[in-house]
Amino acid sequence: MGGEMVAPELARGDDVVLAWEGEELMAVRLPHLSDSLDHILVELERRHGTPLSELDRKTKQSVVRILEARGAFSVRHGVETVAGALGVSRFTVYNYLNRETALSRENAAKSGE
Repeated sequence: MGGEMVAPELARGDDVVLAWEGEELMAVRLPHLSDSLDHILVELERRHGTPLSELDRKTKQSVVRILEARGAFSVRHGVETVAGALGVSRFTVYNYLNRETALSRENAAKSGE
């Protein structure tokens, strides 16, 4: 997720200081959520071995599912960032998200029969 280790004496208010037996050993500086989204997109691109914009529609839908599960769309401008990485419009990303919601509801209804 792009965290950074820093010396405990350099820790800021939102860093996580790690201690062992009362001694502060290191601090972890977590990235802002928007930076994390960039790291996730790079990882997905690496995993697929090709730019996300070159993936087929079905694979892009799968990427959107993964990103939704990881909270990518709770980040400000998350939809715009993902749309840019996938080479699609915001409207298309919303369609992928709505499609997944509809499929989930349909599967829940079928399992409840």
